[in-house]
Amino acid sequence: MRPIRAACLGAATLVILTCTSVAAGAATDTDSAHAGGKARIITLRAVVKELNRFPVHDGSVSQGDRVVARSDLSYLSDEARTKIGETAVTCTTTQGGDDEAEQCIATYTLPDGQLTVQGMYFNYLDQGPFDNAITGGTGKYEKARGSVHSEPIEPGVRRFTINLV
Repeated sequence: MRPIRAACLGAATLVILTCTSVAAGAATDTDSAHAGGKARIITLRAVVKELNRFPVHDGSVSQGDRVVARSDLSYLSDEARTKIGETAVTCTTTQGGDDEAEQCIATYTLPDGQLTVQGMYFNYLDQGPFDNAITGGTGKYEKARGSVHSEPIEPGVRRFTINLV
């Protein structure tokens, strides 16, 4: 049985998702992804600000557990780390145990609109990278499609690479 505290640490890294991301590099933020068929890449830094796990059973991670988190976003190239938006994420455990899997849905609130993202996250104990699909958006991101790649930079901080196509 894994204590809930350990589960929250793993989930914290997930959410920077989720949830709630940083290395050297510049952010590229060009015009609308769906205007003129141009692809667009946005690189962001995410820092978890709130994270809560709602377990179905005490002790181990089980099917039906929920994680809810919020992270602040800034452009990766901004050394001042000026907040430009945030993410809100909800994940539901679909498989407990050593091969844990979670279905996650996230909203990225950015200066010119919102992006919606969803996908699976497997074995968060290794706190590794994951990829999710962009399912839509509002404002400048209306009809957005593409993917988001997330990788940990340090505890509680991840780099998100948003690939709009």
